[in-house]
Amino acid sequence: MMDTNHPAGVLAPDGPPLAARRDSAAAGVDGTETGPTPAWDIAAIRAQFPILSREVNGHPLVYLDSAASSQQPLRVQDRVERYLRMQHANVHRGVHQLSAEATEAYEDARLAVAAHVGAPDPSEIVFTRGTTEAVNLVASSWGSAFIGPDDEIVLTKMEHHSNLVPWQLLAARTGCGLHFVDVTAEGTLDLDDLDRLLKRRPRLVAFTHVSNGLGTINPVREIVTRAHAAGALALVDGAQAAPHLLADVTRLGCDFYAFSGHKMCGPTGVGALWARRELLEAMPPYQGGGEMISEVTLEGSSWAKPPAKFEAGTPNISGVVGFGEATRFLAELGREALASHEDALTRYALERLGAIEGLRLYGPRRGRTSVFSFTYGDVHPHDLSTILDQRGIAIRAGHHCNQPLMDHYGISGTARASFYLYNSADEIDALCDGLAMAAEVFHGIS
Repeated sequence: MMDTNHPAGVLAPDGPPLAARRDSAAAGVDGTETGPTPAWDIAAIRAQFPILSREVNGHPLVYLDSAASSQQPLRVQDRVERYLRMQHANVHRGVHQLSAEATEAYEDARLAVAAHVGAPDPSEIVFTRGTTEAVNLVASSWGSAFIGPDDEIVLTKMEHHSNLVPWQLLAARTGCGLHFVDVTAEGTLDLDDLDRLLKRRPRLVAFTHVSNGLGTINPVREIVTRAHAAGALALVDGAQAAPHLLADVTRLGCDFYAFSGHKMCGPTGVGALWARRELLEAMPPYQGGGEMISEVTLEGSSWAKPPAKFEAGTPNISGVVGFGEATRFLAELGREALASHEDALTRYALERLGAIEGLRLYGPRRGRTSVFSFTYGDVHPHDLSTILDQRGIAIRAGHHCNQPLMDHYGISGTARASFYLYNSADEIDALCDGLAMAAEVFHGIS
């Protein structure tokens, strides 16, 4: 059995059973039961991902690093290729046929991405290079316009660097204060600590929907409600939630929501910021150049309406087209069916990994996604990853752009296995077999 002398935040083997994984702030949060979901044909789904058929080091690929970047189905690749082969032109600027087709494909993607997060108005979706740029956009534009030296921003100790460093840069520019919600022994946010910080009347609360280091699903709607009651806006890093949860921004009630395409079966280098229309209208441009203007003279310029105001220059058109196709792919699979499949994987992984002596899992047992960070005795995570790679098993190792969280636990990093729609219970077994081999290589785990 797993070592019960676990430090704070480590998953205990006798914890409560896994609860429903859907965020209490997301769709279906009222506790009502959903109907049965369609059978998950894992073989048919895996057949749509060509890379999963390859071998690595003489073994079938077992890809367990989707929290870093998911794989792309053939239909996304085909859609991007079709755009590049038959439709490529610049968008919004030409009246010829190719430009019209490229513009239509680009804006159709905006409609699909808006539907994916329940945005009430597609013009509230701003395409970016990913979650990182989306948060930087808010910090640079909204932050520069509305944050001063006497203002404060509340973050949390479980934030990815993408939702930490931009605010540190803003604090350096403006002199504003940054404060951090603590993490409990179970690996959840300390909401009492949040309430304490909200008494300081911050201007913004920025936090992750799902922790990429712990798998924790944070109660977004509850946090947003408390933030608004204290007079603060709420920004949510949805990078790890948008691929898995029914993250409806209307239900969540937040003011900003940032997410990436490459974690949800889309291309890299593309993502989106959703923000309430009135905020986008009040924010100054993030960058200057073509497309984001209404009128330009030598003396000055006026700005286009959102989202064009924040999409200066020629965008990543092919990436956006692929992003839109990825959201349609997920919609056609069925978000309820996906949640059911990942629930089963999460329960099985908790059972299997929790039974390995010397392995310590970080994060809660309830209210989590299928992201598992762990340490295994005194074996360095990089060594674990190297040994597993010899068996074709791809995991992540390191601090996962979560250095303050690692410091919170007194460790330099963890190994992380993350599961997605194309993974199976057999691959969890393969991971556990690989860990058993690692124990043999190191002559036991201490």
